[in-house]
Amino acid sequence: MTRFFKTALTVLAVTAAPLAVGSVANAQVSGIATANPTVAIARTKAFSAAYSQIGTQYKSYFDQIDVRNKTLNGLRAQLDTDNNKQLTQEELDAAVRANNPVLQSIQTEETEIQKLQTPAIKAQMFAVESIFNEYANAQQQVVADKKIGVILNPDAFLYAPPQADVTEAITAALDTRVPSVNTTPPADWQPQRNTVTLHQRLQQLIMASARSQAAQQQQPPAAQPASR
Repeated sequence: MTRFFKTALTVLAVTAAPLAVGSVANAQVSGIATANPTVAIARTKAFSAAYSQIGTQYKSYFDQIDVRNKTLNGLRAQLDTDNNKQLTQEELDAAVRANNPVLQSIQTEETEIQKLQTPAIKAQMFAVESIFNEYANAQQQVVADKKIGVILNPDAFLYAPPQADVTEAITAALDTRVPSVNTTPPADWQPQRNTVTLHQRLQQLIMASARSQAAQQQQPPAAQPASR
């Protein structure tokens, strides 16, 4: 989990934005269907509201992290001996051999950033776990409603028509079963292992969505036909 903490700030900064994931036809499905649990949970109203609330609740933490990240980037730049704005393993190894004091400063900043991130990440995981705890029931509801015999992950298909995807239906069932979640875990609460994995997948999905939206915004507008 420690490795993941180091990249969480970027994710937390974009969680309030809607996910850029396409919707599919929610048609009647019979027999074999496909669903993506990560996307189903990411589309729920409870997930969006919880992440937005966490972003507000821990804003002061994120502001501190932003300052420390700028300091950290400056420290890393001091080890970038070829000035290509990329810190390579060779440059790190050279700093270690030279016992460069900047390494200790980097470690200190990373440790403090991790401490600041941990409460927000834990709150996110608590919210995610609360939604996931109802996933099996929501999925079974969709199975019964649509008379589905088998649900497979999309990666298991070489081809499937759009109407075979019941992810959207599972999201709707989750919205009914879990309209909202608490974002304040008990003091002694620890996430389950599958919660940590799911949280990481959700963060990756959010980052991919943010990159996609940013790329679309950078595209030049379509040329208008010349008036006659």
